Amino acid sequence: MRRTAAELAKMRRAGKVVAEMHEATRAAARPGVTTAELDTVAREVLERRGATSNFLGYHGFPAVICTSPNAMIVHGIPGGYVLEEGDILSIDCGAIVEGYHGDAAFTMGIGTISKQAQMLIEVTERSLWAGIAQLRKGNALHEVGRAVQDVAEAAGFSVVREYVGHAIGTAMHEQPQVPNYWPGTKGPTLKTGNVFAIEPMVNVGSPETVLLDDQWSVVTADGSLSAHFEHTIAVTEEGPEVLTLP
Repeated sequence: MRRTAAELAKMRRAGKVVAEMHEATRAAARPGVTTAELDTVAREVLERRGATSNFLGYHGFPAVICTSPNAMIVHGIPGGYVLEEGDILSIDCGAIVEGYHGDAAFTMGIGTISKQAQMLIEVTERSLWAGIAQLRKGNALHEVGRAVQDVAEAAGFSVVREYVGHAIGTAMHEQPQVPNYWPGTKGPTLKTGNVFAIEPMVNVGSPETVLLDDQWSVVTADGSLSAHFEHTIAVTEEGPEVLTLP
């Protein structure tokens, strides 16, 4: 779907709330802090900005952010997990402003982390930006996945296939989906006003995943580290505009 200028203005406002949630949770995440405490920090941002959570209550999800440490890929439920020195943590945040959604994620190290973990985070973020660069009018959507895959696999890592990016607007997850790998077809041609959430999930080991008993948390099948980055991006005449930057 192509969003109007008025719709994009609302999505920019939602995106700025998400960016503020990122800044606040990143500043609060340190050894000894629980993931539930990070959820409280994010809730305070939403309340302060008069925004609504698009995570809370989504198919029963009980929090306003997802917190996924170490081998957890996505959808971790905030709770009693205490962050430790050397952990890596993915924080996924969303917000709704005047009916329009923003969605973005980042992965960070807690204290001093291993060189491998640091490389994983850097490569995953680089793969996100490679994908974003493909969001230009006239390009094929699936070139995003090709770019993500090329960066991740060149570093010796693997890309998760079961969970993908998506269009976004008046719902958090809209069609079409955006694979983080080349699926063998070009996909739709990009048009001005299209908006997507691009979100590579990259593993140190194999790309296989396991859904835990809580029916939310997804972990790597081999227990290897995973990182996740995401932004909400609009296709404009001038190129991609990232709506979830500060």
